[in-house]
Amino acid sequence: MHFFAFAASCLATYLVSGATASPSTRSLSKRCTNSAEDRSCWGNYDLSTNYYDEVPDTGDTVEVYLELVNTTASLDGVERNVLLVNGTFPGPTIIANWGDTVVVHLYNGLSDNGTSLHFHGLHQNFTNQNDGVASITQCPLAPGESITYTWRATQYGSSWYHSHFALQAWEGVLGGIIINGPATANYDEDAGILFLNDWTHETADALYSAAETTGPPTLDNGLINGTNVYDTGGSRFEMDFVSGTSYRLRLVNAAIDTMFKFMIDGHTIEVIAMDFVPIVPYSTTYLNIGIGQRYDIIVTADQATADYWMRAIPQTTCSDNDSADNIKGIVRYDSTSTSDPTTTAYTYTDSCDDESMSDLVPYLALDASDPDISDDFAVTVGRSGNVFKWFMAATTFVAEWDNPTLLQISEGNDTYTTASHVIELPTAGEWVYFIIETTNAVPHPIHLHGHDFSILAQGTGTYATVAPTLQLTNPPRRDVAMLPGGGYLVIGFQTDNPGAWLMHCHIGWHTSEGFALQLVERVSEITALIDETVLSDTCTAWNSYVSSSGVVSSDSGV
Repeated sequence: MHFFAFAASCLATYLVSGATASPSTRSLSKRCTNSAEDRSCWGNYDLSTNYYDEVPDTGDTVEVYLELVNTTASLDGVERNVLLVNGTFPGPTIIANWGDTVVVHLYNGLSDNGTSLHFHGLHQNFTNQNDGVASITQCPLAPGESITYTWRATQYGSSWYHSHFALQAWEGVLGGIIINGPATANYDEDAGILFLNDWTHETADALYSAAETTGPPTLDNGLINGTNVYDTGGSRFEMDFVSGTSYRLRLVNAAIDTMFKFMIDGHTIEVIAMDFVPIVPYSTTYLNIGIGQRYDIIVTADQATADYWMRAIPQTTCSDNDSADNIKGIVRYDSTSTSDPTTTAYTYTDSCDDESMSDLVPYLALDASDPDISDDFAVTVGRSGNVFKWFMAATTFVAEWDNPTLLQISEGNDTYTTASHVIELPTAGEWVYFIIETTNAVPHPIHLHGHDFSILAQGTGTYATVAPTLQLTNPPRRDVAMLPGGGYLVIGFQTDNPGAWLMHCHIGWHTSEGFALQLVERVSEITALIDETVLSDTCTAWNSYVSSSGVVSSDSGV
């Protein structure tokens, strides 16, 4: 499918899905106009605005209606059962402006699955109940039920939403998020979200028992924006370039178990943002992107008129895929061409490392402070019977679908404190450091809900032996960072957002196998933020469904 046809299709889907308020700039065009000649400004705001403290008051609401459906799809030419949002993969992109209020109505039309919807990387400032994590911020949404999530777009950039119920995200319950705002470099066209996925011809649920007992399975293929070829079936994602035009691409790694290197043969990539954090631009020929991470990049059509491969290359150090050389799209300078490119990939070293910390320089410079609280988590893997379980600080995470943390807090009891791996952070404004380390060779993408964290150190070896100097002066800030295999990751953040927040490995198998913990932050302020009616009604409907269906949890509950 050509890019512009794809974009038109996405827009049509978005409007049909019920977006009753389109993003507007009516209250933003005061001091400057965001344009191809000046992407740094945004009305009365610009890149120097501290978006942690100040957000445009647009007065606008973007309203979206999403429905989950059971269906089949042949995304790479091989048909399989899928769970989709509004019948498409990826689902509709939620598009808003910085400062807008976003209202998402979710209907669970699945025949035999609970669900929840997490808006990945959104801080949910003082709206913890809208974080959409089953067993933490809500009971699962039962089949035939609806829920409404409401949040403010306090950040700007690119992300995705996905189910946070078992392995459902990797059956197809996902879609993009674009929050329009300023950018650290100029470009001509916004080409939108570009999803990178690994893919299997069996469902993720069917493979989970094997993942638990014999380790992660080798995956069959991968997708770029929901399409690829396999054997003689399927079609590749295509994007048309016009010579001299610069394009902004918003990359999302939405894989279950794959670290990618992304490149477009013959072209240089200018990186302008990581996750929801604008950075000082830098150039590279390929980009390391871990699971759950997002990068905004600019690619200029400055090569000879020809066809070029766009590549998402699984890194074999941590990713097993039977079609590692096949996860490709096509960039065409001549839109009438139907030929396969003959270009070659850039030379690279297979690895599962993040981009260098020295390249990831936040444009809005903020320093980290010395810790008020610190903790050290050793990451290990063990067996419970014949089942693999992941441990942090010797604890494997298990939560309860029918007794989420927020329900316990709203009922005025503290039973959540005896749940598996709860860390209490009762005081506002403190700096918290986590040292996460492993002697296991497997790297892990660590994701924290409700916050950006500062990456203070990252490397191989044991933390105590290496004794790294922590970077406190404008360290990289993001919400997903790689814990290197046989290495350490040191992160820091402030307790500035009351709620129950999950921190976990974003490898789908590992989350289900218990590689997670939850932070209960400023608990004395949480009850006042809870809509008890919505919370209670969702749990009542879920309990009624469980009693009639007999469904039981077989994983960590998130």
